[in-house]
Amino acid sequence: LALELEHSRPRSRRERAKGADGPRHTMRLEKCWFCSSTVYPGHGICFVRNDSKIFRFCRSKCHKNFKMKRNPRKVKWTKAYRVLHGKDAATDSVFQFERKRNRPERYDRNVTQSTLRAMKKVEEVRVRRAERFYENRMKGKESEDRKANKRELEQQIHLVRAPGATARQPGEEVAKKAKVKVKVSSKATAEYD
Repeated sequence: LALELEHSRPRSRRERAKGADGPRHTMRLEKCWFCSSTVYPGHGICFVRNDSKIFRFCRSKCHKNFKMKRNPRKVKWTKAYRVLHGKDAATDSVFQFERKRNRPERYDRNVTQSTLRAMKKVEEVRVRRAERFYENRMKGKESEDRKANKRELEQQIHLVRAPGATARQPGEEVAKKAKVKVKVSSKATAEYD
């Protein structure tokens, strides 16, 4: 009887606004068409072409580059350029978790908790893989830089050496510096102590 009374009572305005399965406070996060960064609600610019195609931009910089008909794959600061030139990882199973899904899910507390735990774990994995990718990309960079610096030094050695140091006669020897020993009396050391 108590259950019947609980269900039969009229719902408040707040309960009706929440809906049957709890509050619906979801944000739709879009991707910038030009640079692929996240566009939050209330930010950015939305451009609708005559054929009803929607382009979203995160800032005016991306919108202006789009209007100038620039190719994002040729502009160095965009995600497309970085992926194309091997600067960022392009294919990784972690990216499948960030994929946009248009299918609504019914709210379930257990599923939400496990999803939040999984999101933390996925973020850790993504960071580790990004670090490993960076290390692999920069592996030969240090020795390459050292070789380039050595080559540069060999080409520009005249700027480093003194002009007379390179034009030395074969019979000439450089005078070695003589070491000078100085005796210090015990009275002088006692004064400084």
